[in-house]
Amino acid sequence: MRILFIGGTGIISSACSKLALELGHEVYLLCRGGSPRTAPEGARVLTGDVRDRASAEHALADLKFDAVADFIAFEPAHIETALGLFQGRARQYVFISSASAYKKPVDHWPITEATPLHNPHWQYSRNKIACEERLLHAYRQQGFPMTVVRPSHTYDRTLLPFDPYQAGYTVLKRMLANKPVVVHGDGTSLWVLTHHRDFAKGFVGLLGHPKAIGETFHITSDEVLTWNQIFTLVGNAAGVSPTLVHVPSDVIAKRHPEWGAGLLGDKAHSVIFDNTKLKRLVPGFVADIPFARGAEEIVDFYAKNPGFEPLRPDVDELMDRLIQDFG
Repeated sequence: MRILFIGGTGIISSACSKLALELGHEVYLLCRGGSPRTAPEGARVLTGDVRDRASAEHALADLKFDAVADFIAFEPAHIETALGLFQGRARQYVFISSASAYKKPVDHWPITEATPLHNPHWQYSRNKIACEERLLHAYRQQGFPMTVVRPSHTYDRTLLPFDPYQAGYTVLKRMLANKPVVVHGDGTSLWVLTHHRDFAKGFVGLLGHPKAIGETFHITSDEVLTWNQIFTLVGNAAGVSPTLVHVPSDVIAKRHPEWGAGLLGDKAHSVIFDNTKLKRLVPGFVADIPFARGAEEIVDFYAKNPGFEPLRPDVDELMDRLIQDFG
């Protein structure tokens, strides 16, 4: 197939584009450049800004695609641009949404694609829901060939799974310095982390699949961990036994609203996913990289690239204050 990745070098999309190439597909990347990850060998890079329709149209020229995967659409205005660009140009348009859109706390276990979407705490998730609604309308009214995919906390070797965003290395440095670290709640809520290479196996299997049109899928690991286990696995990979201090999520939200939005709207609640729908279309899908191995990859990467993510003195100081109050 001829496949276009909008992005293609991000945490999730880098593994997807690489796997698509390995499977023999003709892969194009539409990107502005500047990503810390290089384009995979064999990909054809189109330099353009998808936020600027004229720039994107110039980069795409008269190319048409069997599938377009959009990893960087975050609000309805981005979907409007995509509808204008890819109606008649793509046989399938895949929107990357988020499993954070599912209503939490969950009323019925496990989470399936039929679980209601609702998130009053996190604007990011509400925007993703609005994007899905716009695409569903386009599918129903104009036959736009959309597919929605909802990842849930997918990581690669560069992403430490700690909130707030871009503070993971700060948490790791505290562990290495034998300083206690903050864990939200009592650390026993259940969470799912998915390695990006595992995610790619399910995702690429949906590309060009006629039964995926008009449908929604999440793609996650089946491994379920508590947050206490997640922090401990990272510490173990770094050769330390971390000291965990538990702080109520609503207290964190008051002290750091950005951090709190992702907790109250998502990570403070337990999640268990049912991937049956995906496996019906991609029967060979299995997520077989446990987080214990993923944590080793992450720690090894940061040992070799300590400047990849900047330290966050503000988060470090906030953790000290929270630990003083709750430790």
